[in-house]
Amino acid sequence: MSDKNFQFMQVSRQAPRVLPVAVRVLGYGEISGDFAQAQGATQAERCIDCGNPYCEHACPVHNYIPNWLKLVQQNRIMEAASLMHETNPLPEICGRVCPQDRLCEGACTLEQTDFGAVTIGSIERWVTDEALRQGWRPDLTGVVETGRKVAIIGAGPAGLACADRLRRAGVAADVYDRQHEIGGLLTFGIPPFKLDKSVVRARREVLEGMGVRFLLNREIGRDVEFGQLLEDYDAVFVGTGAYTYVDGQLAGRQWLGVHDALPFLIANTERLLRDEVSDGALDLRGKRVVVLGGGDTGMDCNRTAIRLGAKSVTCIYRRDEASMPGSVREVKYSKEEGVQFLFQRQPLGILGDAEGRVRAVRVVETELVDAGDGRPRPRNIEGSEVEIEADVVIQSFGFLPSPPDWLASHGVELDRSGRILTGGLGRLPQQTSHARIFAGGDNVRGADLVVRAVYDGREAAASIIEVLAGQPAIVAA
Repeated sequence: MSDKNFQFMQVSRQAPRVLPVAVRVLGYGEISGDFAQAQGATQAERCIDCGNPYCEHACPVHNYIPNWLKLVQQNRIMEAASLMHETNPLPEICGRVCPQDRLCEGACTLEQTDFGAVTIGSIERWVTDEALRQGWRPDLTGVVETGRKVAIIGAGPAGLACADRLRRAGVAADVYDRQHEIGGLLTFGIPPFKLDKSVVRARREVLEGMGVRFLLNREIGRDVEFGQLLEDYDAVFVGTGAYTYVDGQLAGRQWLGVHDALPFLIANTERLLRDEVSDGALDLRGKRVVVLGGGDTGMDCNRTAIRLGAKSVTCIYRRDEASMPGSVREVKYSKEEGVQFLFQRQPLGILGDAEGRVRAVRVVETELVDAGDGRPRPRNIEGSEVEIEADVVIQSFGFLPSPPDWLASHGVELDRSGRILTGGLGRLPQQTSHARIFAGGDNVRGADLVVRAVYDGREAAASIIEVLAGQPAIVAA
């Protein structure tokens, strides 16, 4: 055997350099750098090609990870990028925002040893970035235009993935979005220190080069009637996301200084995109901030508040640290940047002062008890209530879909929570109860990972292509 078979023993797991905390909290730039080519190839050589790629099985889009790691080892960057795109239309984005510690890297055979997983996510990001810098573009020379056209509602990850796959099959794709930029929450919800907006703009250039047309600042149901789309297009994909924040029903949530996570993050991103100074609501200088919730959105709020000058940031979560739904990496970064965590604390209410402003959050300690479903549930400990002083409270309890009225009026079935029902008996993957309407992403799953939205968009495109193959085309009047 060559020494490379034991590279994982000779070379330690190493991620790209991360900016020092004192530097990174001063701005909103991405905190991680890229590999140098030699370093990326060396890290890829740590893969043992175990024969049963658990990493690939754990990846929601089932990337051919060992295969493109082999190409990286051989410095065949363009080919590696092309192979990545066979399963994932947005690899440079997933390489940045996926919780690899819970997915591919968490399933890596080496993660079960003392040597540590292959740095799959960082390699994916580096390869795609480098390939795009070198001019990589998808090869569409063999594509035959079908004359079919599909309307995509929502320029988030599901819609972008769907558009990519449709164009590779010669189907025209028009993407409608109510915002002035593409990306959905990739642009407006995820802070730029995790995903620089230039990355999304670069993907837009790739998609437009493929022939995707973006129709922005157009809201379906207001600027364009949904029924008109059904008349003008052969099929419609709905990727409208989940933007309705879960109301924790806490007493006192009406006090000044109480924010919901998504509007808070969107407002700050809009400020940065427009190069504006912080308004009163986003001026956290010298303020004590309390974030309620332990998911990735909560971590985004933690780290954004630090950059907005908060005097202190405290994150409250009702379970223990091991039960947190967010990425371990994001919790680590939050801690490094000065966020204090209070685990096993249940918020009971938000307290205000005589001027109507927040002054504290009342919490109670919890203990975790077996609920019989595999995940312990928090139970309040009587007599353990305390007040946590706060000038600003950010609620991050999750998000639900906001199904527009035009869905139901066109016979699209929803579940009780407003999620679009797709697939099932007699339907193709991502097909709704209306044969020409497909859906995917958070409006089907509820708030979930970007990579799962990408998967839904990819699979929806495959189903649309199958349906269109057996139907006559719509001819515009």
